[in-house]
Formats: sequence, C-alpha cells, structure tokens
Amino acid sequence: MDPSALQSPELQNFLNQEKERAMINEMVGKLTSACWDKCITGTPGSKFSSSESNCLTNCAQRYMEMSLMIVKRFQNMQ
Repeated sequence: MDPSALQSPELQNFLNQEKERAMINEMVGKLTSACWDKCITGTPGSKFSSSESNCLTNCAQRYMEMSLMIVKRFQNMQ
C-alpha cells in the first residue's frame, strides 16, 4: 500500500466517522447497563411498570446530559 494513501483526507474522514460510531455504540452500551441496573430491580415481565419506565427515561436523559457536559468541557480545554 502506498504510504501517502494513509494520509488521504478521505481515509482520515472515514476513520473519524468510524471512531464516532464506536464511541456512540460504547455510550449506548454503558447507558443501557447503568440504567438497567438502577431501574430494573426484579425480573422484568412483558412490559415495564410505569415506575421502571419513568426511571429508565430519567436515567437516560441524565446520562446523555452529563455525557454532553463532559464532552463540552474537554473541548473547551483544548
């Protein structure tokens, strides 16, 4: 492979997009695990109870808000 091809803008753009996808997938996995452990205390049935549903919604919102806040802080530090 031509070493200059490794520095091409198209390849760099592709790699950046793949890194972003990986980060999003990792965040979704962490969010799912954290909120599940916090909100689902018993064996789930065919539907979540209203309290479980509310807890999952609130947990996911807080998780996303904190993640965005952390990203913004790191961006401001650079």
